[in-house]
Amino acid sequence: MLRQQDVGHRIVVRRIVGIREGRPLFSDALGELVELSETHLTLATAKGNLRVPVAQVHRAKRVPPTRRPTAAAVVALERAADEAWPAPTRGQLGEWLLRSAEGWTGRANSALPIGDPDRPLPAAVDAVEQWYAEQGQPAIINTPLPLAAPVGAELDIRGWTTRPPTLVQTAPLPLSSVAAPKKGDTSGAEGRDDELAQNGADGGPALDGADGGPALDGADGGPALDGADGGPALDGADHGRNPADGDGRHRADGDVGGLGDAVVELATAPTEEWLAIAAGRKGGLPDAARHVLTAVDQVRFAHVYAHGTLVAIGRGTVTGQGRWLGLSLIEVLPAVRRQGLARRVIDALAEWGSSAGATHAFLQVEQRNTAAVALYRRLGFTTHHTYLTRVAPH
Repeated sequence: MLRQQDVGHRIVVRRIVGIREGRPLFSDALGELVELSETHLTLATAKGNLRVPVAQVHRAKRVPPTRRPTAAAVVALERAADEAWPAPTRGQLGEWLLRSAEGWTGRANSALPIGDPDRPLPAAVDAVEQWYAEQGQPAIINTPLPLAAPVGAELDIRGWTTRPPTLVQTAPLPLSSVAAPKKGDTSGAEGRDDELAQNGADGGPALDGADGGPALDGADGGPALDGADGGPALDGADHGRNPADGDGRHRADGDVGGLGDAVVELATAPTEEWLAIAAGRKGGLPDAARHVLTAVDQVRFAHVYAHGTLVAIGRGTVTGQGRWLGLSLIEVLPAVRRQGLARRVIDALAEWGSSAGATHAFLQVEQRNTAAVALYRRLGFTTHHTYLTRVAPH
């Protein structure tokens, strides 16, 4: 039978659809598992979503994807993701990457074992442990699968622990269209998008993926922060804030719970208010975090204000030789969730990414975060590959 770790993967389900002459009639369905509860499972098939009561499931199992990405494709996407979340302290072990950012997020404080470490595998793991010991940090390795399966086997022998799997998901741009909820209607899936987006991937994240504490996970140069306040000049012309770079504004059509006129403002640097919301989500914001957030050549920070108060944020980057839009830190304050703001932020960042030349978007989300996986599936995201975060024993 299926388990939560099968969410985000391709499965086949044989279900009971009737009885004839005392015998059950079966029908098979093939697609991606986007939700699994005690009572139902939801399968994204070629004909749309199929919701099946568990009581009707005769057999179900995971099956290989129709096309597995090549090793080169996994390496390219992992390097684009690294560019989008850049640790300030870095080292190399052959082609392996070593990253440290004062412990802020798992991705920015882990080794990425892709390529040749230029030494035997056991010696490479020894060198990773030593490098992190010199940083005063626990040794962590992110192992993309199946590419880094041999590394995982070596870590198993050494007793390294494993955090929940993270899905690296991708979608072509423009993203799939999801109708906005009607005024006052928060009962549908679209009305829940703000709520679901909070639990996406870097540490349970919003859309940044999977640090184990999803992390939306799960999933980090360029100019430093401008000005004393860490952000661009403000003129307060619209909802109290207006990033002065004129990078773009996206006004939604129609009124949604009183926030139909809220504007998504994109800036090349975050305001201090933006950083405060990010700090609340990530448990603080050390100096290294500002580097991770801003040290990307093409980056935009989404701000949404209501009555002069910042109520929603998001971050987008374009990396991987201009191909990939990376989505992270999509966050909506609890008081204004269920009004479609997360989707507006995503749309604005996707429009910017497309205008910058990106052809695809990616994010990282913990596999166990079934609500976020379902949201991303509605936006057109599918699983490209998976990675495991491995932590050295104390």
